[in-house]
Amino acid sequence: MPEQASASENGVPGKRLHLVPDEVIEARRMDAVRRYDILDTPPDGAFDRVAALAARLFDVPVATVTIVDEDRIWFKAAYGLDGVSEIGRDPGLCGSAVLRDDALVIPDTLLDEVARGNPLVTGPLGVRFYAAAPITTTDGHKLGTVNVLDTRPRSITSEETATLTDLAAIVMDEMELRLSALRTVREEQRAAEAERAAREQAEKDKAAIASFASTLQRTLLPPTLPTVPGLELACHYHTASVHDVGGDFYDVFPLPEGKWAFFLGDVCGKGAEAATITSLARHTLRAAAQHTDDPVAVLEALNGALLADVWAGSRFCTAFFATLTPDAAGGFTVELATGGHPPAYRLSPAPSAAGGPGMRVEAVRPEGGMLIGAFPDARFASTTLHLGPGQALLLYTDGLTEAHTSADTMLGEDGLTAFLTARPAPCDAAQLVEDTVDLLEALPQGASDDIALLALSVPTPDEAAAATGAGSTAHTTAAPAGEEH
Repeated sequence: MPEQASASENGVPGKRLHLVPDEVIEARRMDAVRRYDILDTPPDGAFDRVAALAARLFDVPVATVTIVDEDRIWFKAAYGLDGVSEIGRDPGLCGSAVLRDDALVIPDTLLDEVARGNPLVTGPLGVRFYAAAPITTTDGHKLGTVNVLDTRPRSITSEETATLTDLAAIVMDEMELRLSALRTVREEQRAAEAERAAREQAEKDKAAIASFASTLQRTLLPPTLPTVPGLELACHYHTASVHDVGGDFYDVFPLPEGKWAFFLGDVCGKGAEAATITSLARHTLRAAAQHTDDPVAVLEALNGALLADVWAGSRFCTAFFATLTPDAAGGFTVELATGGHPPAYRLSPAPSAAGGPGMRVEAVRPEGGMLIGAFPDARFASTTLHLGPGQALLLYTDGLTEAHTSADTMLGEDGLTAFLTARPAPCDAAQLVEDTVDLLEALPQGASDDIALLALSVPTPDEAAAATGAGSTAHTTAAPAGEEH
């Protein structure tokens, strides 16, 4: 039976014990209140209807749905109580009802020692009758109450008390539905936020990878080409993807006794492993060239280094390595060795068939050069040529000849030879590289692989004098990925 204020407790008529919240239980109750996230939410039609229904069923002027906070009673719905959204958590009414397991019914508040001091009783509203059923969670926590209030004393039957308890249960069901909907919305929001964060992180990672790849690629290439007296140099590096580090490499550096060395190569594959082999190849070629002036021996040293390095795995590369020896009469003697690399091309001015200026293009292809790093007994081939005034030498990686001129046709060596032969420009290293880059950009399918270009040319005396008079540098470098060295 619900407690009636007129009943006797401890043998004292009209006496009701003032219950004090247990600190542990109250802390857990407040956790439950916060879990439902109901405090200070806007009006809700479902709760408003419960309050209106309670007022009609009990024929009272005031009915409320309350949530009991730490220090206040907050009205989620209030029928007949305009302009009031909360009151203090004073004992006697709602504050006492949430401490009980059953309904609280006070027929006459003025006869109840606890209730008669409550502001709702002593204030303008003058509550004389109060009945409340706790809104109880499935795990037993009382979040608040469904209340009916009247300004005159009265009593209710057990059936009516049960009806009030049912209304409180309906409120609890509505709060569970609301919580379930909130959780669904929050999960969707979290999922959307996680997706957005993942996209942002992916973009950041993509940018970081591109930046790392670009930075790493730069460390694998010389920051600038040196000045070689009597020689013009130019280079270019085309990156097929900003996210992958390519394995193409080149370098030009001095040797003892006034000689110079240059190399250009291509490691199979891309990524970190290719970068590792590229770095190993560059440093091995430079170091080996300090101990021997035989280009074949230098490639043999690189072959041994790749086979001995556990990080190289099954990686191999192709490469040209050459030495440059200045000739007293002008130009350079070039001793060039190859390890499985596509041919280089020597360009020389020559009369055309029509009698005008033309270009003679010769493929420089030492016979017998094998892949580097693939076989312990690999053999490499070399040839010697002269690069005189007005002549140029072009080295490239196979991304150039494998660039597509159409969906099913590559440029190939024949296409490259035809292009070089048809060039009207002089044999100038910078112009040669610039024209080759223009060729790539004009191809409808473009290049799908990294491409390294290295060109060397010997100016004629008139060209050298004109360059000196104009204050030009002795070399030109085209930048990797379109940026200046």
